[in-house]
Amino acid sequence: MDKAQIAQFVQGLITEIGEDPGREGLRETPQRVAKSFEKLFEGYGKDPKDLITVFDNEGYSEMVVARDIDFYSLCEHHMLPFYGKVCVGYVPENKIIGLSKIPRLVEMYSRRLQNQERLTKQVAETLNEILHPKGVGIVIDAEHMCIKLRGVEKQNCKISTSTFIGLFLNDPRTRSEFLRLIAHKS
Repeated sequence: MDKAQIAQFVQGLITEIGEDPGREGLRETPQRVAKSFEKLFEGYGKDPKDLITVFDNEGYSEMVVARDIDFYSLCEHHMLPFYGKVCVGYVPENKIIGLSKIPRLVEMYSRRLQNQERLTKQVAETLNEILHPKGVGIVIDAEHMCIKLRGVEKQNCKISTSTFIGLFLNDPRTRSEFLRLIAHKS
């Protein structure tokens, strides 16, 4: 990522919207934006296989659920934030994942220009590809600033997406158990 070039683009943008990039409050804004982009888009420089630690399953056959994983992303259509919570479940076969790696996977994919549907699918498909579990289920609930700040301007709208693979897709009892577990609040 070329921060100097990004800063130059931001300075041009500030000028184009009718502001003075030399104004005190805006003088350092192009550099600050360029620096913030390093964090906001750090997911592009990562490979999920490098993030995930996999272990042999020692006979565990029930569902594993990571619930309420906070995430922040930027929508690819308007480059405005969307954010919310991800719930991930899987039923292991021969391999299990290091539990902290599930939020890391969500973080990696959310730190790219995204749409919620793709984010949901990427997390599910990556877990399925790496673990080869009996099934995977992902539910994301999010709020989109492009809905709140522009367009329809609906402040209370939340978007839910889901992806189900294997048992979560084909066995209504597995899907129901997962949805019950993620709805339970401590």
